[in-house]
Amino acid sequence: MSGAVARSTNVESTVDDDPPAILRGDDDLPQVLADTVTDFFHAPRARGLIHVVCAVMAIVAGAVLVPVAWLTASPKAGLATLVYTTTIVGMFSVSAVYHRVRWRSLATRKWMKRADHSMIFVFIAGSYTPFAVLAMPPHTATLVLTIVYCGAAAGVALKMFWPSSPRWVGVPLYLVLGYAAIWFAPVLLAGGGPSVVALLVAGGVLYNIGAVLYGVRWPNPWPQTFGYHEFFHAFTAAAAICHYAAIWLLIV
Repeated sequence: MSGAVARSTNVESTVDDDPPAILRGDDDLPQVLADTVTDFFHAPRARGLIHVVCAVMAIVAGAVLVPVAWLTASPKAGLATLVYTTTIVGMFSVSAVYHRVRWRSLATRKWMKRADHSMIFVFIAGSYTPFAVLAMPPHTATLVLTIVYCGAAAGVALKMFWPSSPRWVGVPLYLVLGYAAIWFAPVLLAGGGPSVVALLVAGGVLYNIGAVLYGVRWPNPWPQTFGYHEFFHAFTAAAAICHYAAIWLLIV
């Protein structure tokens, strides 16, 4: 569930015939090593616990949402909410595993960190799906989902294979995906109503607050138990609740 962009790290090859580090996929290894040492000695005890709870809650909430959408709205609504449920469970689960496990292998930790960051893009696309399918005309829904899923695919590729990319590469992808809904706000308002749009906006604001707190690393009141990273996860959870409520309003 993190919105952070990996720091840029340059690793030069010492053998002319070796491929560049960026092509080997290990150019973020020094940062992973630093994170491992930092987490071992300083990570708050609550690190990842919020997303453990969120993953369980997402499974339960999805088990209710999908059948209700299928039976009371339409099979199309059921499939759209199934996509949403799969992505939110996936994001919280990957985040929980990455943050709770003490990884003995740096290589495994490296790929789990990449997966954690990649799942943010997957979740954004999954979150758009029910709103596009249920609150937009078919041609508009197709346009929105094409934009979002192409952007998400690019984001996943970026985080998995170029994790130390410059901020000007990764940040615009987050912004385009996160704020694409603004351009279609009138359509969402007409198809979903003011309550749905209000919950969408509230969730977006909470996500952004969490991202800012993560970026500035504040507040950090109990570094050994509950720090700035946990506040970021808490705001992510609150935002997800807002969007779940908005989807619920679309199907009942």
